[in-house]
Amino acid sequence: VQLQASGGGLVQTGGSLRLSCAASGGIFSRLTLGWFRQAPGKERLFVAAIGWGDTGTYYDDSVKGRFTISRDSAKRTMYLQMNSLEPEDTAVYYCASRQGALHYSSRYYPYWGRGTQVTVSS
Repeated sequence: VQLQASGGGLVQTGGSLRLSCAASGGIFSRLTLGWFRQAPGKERLFVAAIGWGDTGTYYDDSVKGRFTISRDSAKRTMYLQMNSLEPEDTAVYYCASRQGALHYSSRYYPYWGRGTQVTVSS
């Protein structure tokens, strides 16, 4: 499975961005997909994940109510709509995938895309 993230950029506090993650290879409809982020000098942290079929979504508490994860099987693409952005959201955002149930730990995602930078100015 190959993943390509895009959509990052510079936005002011309170603004919005939509990240995309295009997948190739694998059976897209059977993949669990996730977003992680890494700020400078910090570890990579879970943001959100979406399961295959109707297995649902899962968010870190820090983004609940502000971020929405979704997927489009016809386009083989996952999205992360980010609203009410805060400077603390500044990080490189990575998309990842796994075959199996939803999980918040990066160690269980074997497939990773290159990150896209999100910068929120105050």
